[in-house]
Parts: sequence; C-alpha cells; structure tokens
Amino acid sequence: MIRLLKFLWWSFVALFCGLLLSLSGAYLYLSPSLPSVESLRTVKLQMPLKVFSSDQKLIAEFGEMRRAPIKFADIPQDFINALLAAEDDNFANHNGVDLTSLVRAGSELLKSGHIQTGGSTITMQVAKNFFLTSERSFSRKINEILLALQIERELSKDEILELYVNKIYLGNRAYGIEAAAQVYYGKSIRDTSLSQMAMIAGLPKAPSRFNPLANAPRSKERRDWILGRMYKLGRIDKERLEQAIAEPIDASYHGPQPELEAHYIAEMVRAEMVGRYGSDAYTEGFQVTTTVPSTLQNDANLAVREGLASYDSRHGYRGPELRRPGMTKSAWLEELAKHRSIGGLEPAIVTQVEKSGILVLLRNGEEQAVPWDSMKWARPFLNTNSLGARPQQPGDVAQTGDLVRVKRETDGSLSFTQVPAAQAALVSLDPSNGAIRALVGGFSFDQSNYNRAIQAKRQPGSSFKPFIYSAALDKGFTPATLVNDAPIVFQEAGMEEAWRPKNDNNTFLGPIRLREALYKSRNLVSIRVLQTIGIDYALDYVSKFGFNRDDLPRNLSLALGTANLTPMEIARGWSVFSNGGYKLDPYLIERIESRDGEVLYKANPATVPVAETFAKEQLKDELNGTTDSPPVLAERIIDGRTTYILTSMLQDVIRKGTGRRALAMKRNDLAGKTGTTNESKDSWFSGFNADYVTTVWAGFDQPESLGRHEYGGTVALPIWMSFMSAALAGKPEHLLPEPEGIMTLRIEPLTGRAAPPGTPDAYFELFKSEDSLPAASELDPALGIPGGPLPADQAAPIDLF
Repeated sequence: MIRLLKFLWWSFVALFCGLLLSLSGAYLYLSPSLPSVESLRTVKLQMPLKVFSSDQKLIAEFGEMRRAPIKFADIPQDFINALLAAEDDNFANHNGVDLTSLVRAGSELLKSGHIQTGGSTITMQVAKNFFLTSERSFSRKINEILLALQIERELSKDEILELYVNKIYLGNRAYGIEAAAQVYYGKSIRDTSLSQMAMIAGLPKAPSRFNPLANAPRSKERRDWILGRMYKLGRIDKERLEQAIAEPIDASYHGPQPELEAHYIAEMVRAEMVGRYGSDAYTEGFQVTTTVPSTLQNDANLAVREGLASYDSRHGYRGPELRRPGMTKSAWLEELAKHRSIGGLEPAIVTQVEKSGILVLLRNGEEQAVPWDSMKWARPFLNTNSLGARPQQPGDVAQTGDLVRVKRETDGSLSFTQVPAAQAALVSLDPSNGAIRALVGGFSFDQSNYNRAIQAKRQPGSSFKPFIYSAALDKGFTPATLVNDAPIVFQEAGMEEAWRPKNDNNTFLGPIRLREALYKSRNLVSIRVLQTIGIDYALDYVSKFGFNRDDLPRNLSLALGTANLTPMEIARGWSVFSNGGYKLDPYLIERIESRDGEVLYKANPATVPVAETFAKEQLKDELNGTTDSPPVLAERIIDGRTTYILTSMLQDVIRKGTGRRALAMKRNDLAGKTGTTNESKDSWFSGFNADYVTTVWAGFDQPESLGRHEYGGTVALPIWMSFMSAALAGKPEHLLPEPEGIMTLRIEPLTGRAAPPGTPDAYFELFKSEDSLPAASELDPALGIPGGPLPADQAAPIDLF
C-alpha cells in the first residue's frame, strides 16, 4: 500500500513537473512574440467620421463601425453585474485565467471531440479581441492565456472591463455597449432599464443568435437567464428580478439620426476628408465642424423644394408612378416597400376614390384620406407648354391602384403631389470670407446624389452680364454711357450663315444708358460693350474672379453668358461684387477635431478687411496670442468704386428690372440679376447684400425647355427670395458704405451728359471722380450711337472676332 501511494505521489510530481516544464517551455518559446500589454493603455478603437453643422447639429456619420467609447466610471453597476453574470462571474477573483472554466472546456472537448466553449475569462477575451485572431487552435489559446496573465499584472480590473465593453461587437454595426444602447434603444447605456442592460449583456456570446431584432424569443430567453444568474449571485433581489422579466423585448433599430438634412454637404466633407486622410477618415473618429448653420440649411432645403414644387404644379400632373389595380393590401404593401420617400414626399397607393378625395395606403400600413382641394391643381401634363382640362372630381386625377406621392402637412393631414421632374441648386456664401452658409445640390439626395451646385456646368445666361459690365466700368464706361440697342449682324470668315443676336422680346430701344441696359437685360447692348472693350481684355478681367479661362468662350457670345459654369463658380464670382472687390475661395470645413477633442485643423480663410485698421487689429491679436495663425487678407482684384457703382445698377434690376418680384421682400439692400438661356433651358438668379451672396439655378438635368413663359424671374428668383427672406429675417439692411472717390451728378437721361439746371426728368448718377462726361458729338461710334438704330434687315455685318 505504501509503495502504491509512493508511486501515485511520484507520478503526480512527475506529471506536475512535466506540465510545469511544458508551460515554461511554451512561455519561453512564445513570450518573445507576444505583443506589449502596455499598448492597451493607448489603444485607438475604430470610430466613425462625424460631420456637424456650425451649431453642432449632426449631419452625417461615415464608417462601418458605430462606436461611442465610455469611461468605466460611467458604466452603470447594474450593467457590470449583468455582464459578469453572463460572461465571467469570477472576474474579481481570478488572475486572468479561471482554471475551473478551462477544465470544464477541456472536459467538453474530450466528450464531444470538438471545442464547445473556450473557457475564456473577460481578460482572455480582451487579449483575443485586441491582439489575436478568432482562429480556434491550441497555440492561439496558449497565447491568449499568457497574454491574459500579463494583462492582469499590468492593468487594473476596471481598466480591463473598460477595454472589453468598448471593443466587443454587439450586432447591427454596434461596437461597444454605448453604441449598442443607441442602436437598440436610442439612448445611452446609463438611461436603459435593468431588463435592457441584461439584453445587451447577453449579446457578446453570439450577437446574431441573441439579437433582439432578428430573434426576439431567443433574445428574451438569454436575457431572462442572465437576470436569473444575477439573482442567484445576489446582485438583484426577487422584486427587481420579477419586474425585469415582466418587461417585453422592446428593442428597435435606431440608426444614426442626423439632426440636419444636408446630404450634399456631408458628401462634400466625406470626399475632402478621404482626400486628406485616406481610409483612416472612416476609422479615426474625426469630428468635422462645417461652416453651415442648421437654420440657413433648413431654409435652403425648404426654398428649393417649394420652388420646384411650385414650378412643377404649373405644368400639370404626369400621372401615377405605377398602376397596380386589383391587388391585395399585403401585395400593395410589398410594392410600397420598394419605393423610398423622396424629399419628404411619401409613396402611397390609392385604395379608394370618393367625391371628397381619395383614400391612400402608406408604407406603415395605415390608410389616410387625401382631400380633393389638394388635387385640383393636377391638370394633365401634355407637354412643357400645354395642359389638359382642369379636373372636376378626384376620379379625373387618380384611380384605385395608382402609386402616387403625398406630402404630410404640419397639421398631420396629407396633400396630393408628385416628385418634380426639374432640378435646382442653391449656394449661399459669406462674402466676407467665402464660408459656405447653405448648399443644396438637388431636390433630394435620395433621388440623385449628383451635386448640381458644384458639378453641373450650365450656361449662366444674363446672370453673367455683370462681369462684362464691371469690366466696362473699369475701362472708362459709366452708368450713363449711351450704347445703341439696335440690330447687329456678325459674319465670321468661312461661316455660311451670319449670327444675328437679338433681345429676348425681339425689340430694340435705340441709344440707351448702360444702367438701363443692365436692368432691362438688353443682349445687344452687352454685345456692343464687349466688342468695344475687346475680347482679350474681357477674358483677362473676368478670369480674375476665379473662372477657368478655358471655360470662357473667346467670342462675343461671352456677353450673353454662354460659358459653362457651376452655381458655385457663379456665386464665388458674385461675392466680389458684394464685398467691395475682393477675391475669395469658398470653404466648407471650419474645424477638424480628433476623437479626444484635439483641434487638428482650423480654417484660416482669406478675409475681407472690414476697415482700414483690420490688418493692424489682427496683427495685435496675433501678438497677444488670441489667434491661432496669422491673418490672411483677401486679394483685391477690382476697384471698390466699381463694385459700388455696379451694386447700385444691380439694385435697379430689383427696383424696376427683371428682378422686380423681389420688391415683395421690402428691403432696400438687395442687388441681383436674372439669367435665362436660349429656349429657357436654364433659369438663374444671383443676388446679395453685404451679409450673404446667393446663387440659384433651376433646369432639367438633360437640358430641355422649362416652358415658353418660364424665366430666371419665374423659376430661380422665387427660390432665391424664399431663402434670402428667411436668412435676412430680423437683420438690418446692410450694404457696403460708399468708398472715397465717388461723385454724384445730375444727368440728362437722353444724352448721358451733365444736366443744366431746370432740365426735365434729370436724375442723379454715380461716377468715379476721374470720369468725364462726353459731349454729344464725342459719343463713341463703336457703340453704335450716331445715326440711331438701323432696322433689323438693314443692320451692317460686323466680323465676329
């Protein structure tokens, strides 16, 4: 018996020593390749890119992993108890490895022949999640054990738990418990109930199998088991247990909820961030603050959508998007699920037609009435210029099974509508530094992510004329200069047909002052002015506004706005008029911060000096340490007196010209210009005061006529007015003060000369101090003044170049 005991004892010693030597050998072999645990203290978890408005409203979030790291001190104790009950109830006592769990896992392996559970502690899972792969092998398990032992030696239990709860994947792109609480319950983990915490604590074991959105019964089973474990471990009492188990599984998907609809802006930021940081832009947790205030962006969204809807309704109803008569409600719901909301316009299927209106089925399964009054506009669309008969009853507009669009009004009712066929873009800049204050690239990003504000090159038409007039004012012209508004023919060598430009209404006014020619948008005057100042001079001059010279035609059609330019380029050029002659570069990103709040980038745009002391004051601030970088002064590219005089001329466009609709805004500080291209394919309005410069374009993506009676003043201008009215609400009138070197003289309207006392209809005009008024005999023949206008069929040919 003694011999047997000695044998067993020495066998045990040998086995123990052998195991010890094996583990020592494994440690000596593997330890050189083990990563440093110290790196866990500075680990950077993948976090998405977030884009905010200037007032910190969330615009968008980009990245595959939704994560919001949380500090250990902010983790509720109930959640810690639930997690430990589910994953590692001996966490507080072991040193990284739980021998009981490992033995149990080994036993299961021997019985079944394959790995059932890994016997991993939370510390071992931290080791695996941060340093190892998910490969199931003995070598990986040994590495996991060794790392866990090191982690426990170098980190506290609180630090280990903090790492674990922020790293684990919990389904639906949620990484970490804070992101999971937001995804499943739309709130912070600190605000969830005990039942909800237990549900989240049950996810690490199998995020897909116990996911409450995919498998609610199994999720409830897992949750209840965890609650029972908490009760057995003394973490909760029976009353709390019963209350938590009685709660239903109320999880629902809560994706990233933008607080501001600005998808085109978000995409511009995403592209710029990828350009700066590559793929790290999606994972490093950058937070980007843009220059766009949420209020102005909301105003812009509303202006574009209402403006396009108004234009669209004037041209009739194009019919339902689909017809699905005779289908069951469930089949209709399946069809509705295929169609998204576009610009707030919801898809709906007509289920009943009544005298008072129609009944429609919505995607959520509800049926709601649409009143007849909201349908009376829907005359049948025949073509751009023709409509069918006015409908007399709802049945003239819609039939059962029609898939239509409805808009929810502020009182909750529905109105009948359709998705506009035309598109529009709006850009608004701060003329003092080029900051983008609002940008809309189309009716809806969900409909089309093509950003017309920065990508669509279209002809600006007459909204380009102010650049030619500005060039003329710097070439010696004055607002009182007379130019002949008369027919003219251009014959280029080798051309079979001559070019015979004409005014929009095909009328001619004869000698006309430059001011009047601008607000009446006389094409022939613009051409004669460009011909007089010269193409090369004009191209050099206009290029200073930031336009690519290659985009500008080298012929007299330039005067009519035949260049292909984007709304952003036009707005940038117009900012020079509104700020007194300074060139700016539009910018969108105000600040980039790291995940820790460190400012990585702060915009320092070239800024227009607001006074002569601007540079001195900025320099003083820099020396006192109150600015982050030296100030950058914007480059003056044209005379401030030129912009002042031109602004006065553009104010007349609104007072008595093609922009008269804007008088309804009842402001005296607005200046602007309409633009309409041939056959009304493009509609423009650009305008400003000293606070904002805004450009609006409207048209079809594939150029076609907007309609016989549609112009810049009927399509683009109402959108501009809607936005600017909201943007300037409550703001005092603001135009730049008169610069030095301006004189005001009384002028004869017919000759443009200084008016003697008592001259009837004389008016006051602005001039630069060096300007001299010509006598009638000195009027420039190149402007076509002597002899008056010729009839159209007697116009003399003039070479085009």
